[in-house]
Amino acid sequence: MVTRARNKKNESSIHVAVLGYDPLRFVGLRTLLEKERDFTIHAVELNDLAQPTPASIVLIGPHGIGSILDMVATIRTLRPQVKIVVSGARLSDEAMLRAISAGVKGCLDEAAPADEYKQGLREVHAGSMWVPHRILAKFVERATMRPKKSAGRVRLSERELQVLELLVAGCTNRQIGDELGIEERTVKSHVSKLMEKAGVDNRIGLSVYAVKNALFVRP
Repeated sequence: MVTRARNKKNESSIHVAVLGYDPLRFVGLRTLLEKERDFTIHAVELNDLAQPTPASIVLIGPHGIGSILDMVATIRTLRPQVKIVVSGARLSDEAMLRAISAGVKGCLDEAAPADEYKQGLREVHAGSMWVPHRILAKFVERATMRPKKSAGRVRLSERELQVLELLVAGCTNRQIGDELGIEERTVKSHVSKLMEKAGVDNRIGLSVYAVKNALFVRP
């Protein structure tokens, strides 16, 4: 009976890989989550994600937003299929917007009640996003806002079109560079020039502008 119960738990578990928690905080988090039958949790280092893992969610602990964004980019390269959730104390609206623009699916406040933590992870595991409604509203507004200037039919080089197609497909700068055989810093330069040509100031705006204006249709 015990063996069957364990097997059943393992089959139905939400596997959470925890990154960037100090040992004491991790023990508390594991105690909290593993009281529930549907959670399995383990601590990892960033390099561990290069190896096979059953994790469906990577939970990133409290870091400065710059560190989080670097981690998100690396995780999306190593494990593009996992869902990423970040946690921190009093995350600013701008920090959360930047995080979800980078591909994060959930933002958890460390001071949130335990039930909210569990619900947030379950919602993300099920395919939803877990961020405050005001942040989703701002995200949609930014993604659909008109360019700052009327760029008309922008002229793009063949390389810029290749970069743009991969960017719209959700690839990171590193993935774009690997696909096209160019340096990551070269990709960043192309993306900056593309945003300038389109009159937008972020990757989401660039993607929306490209689709709305059919920039992939070669003249």
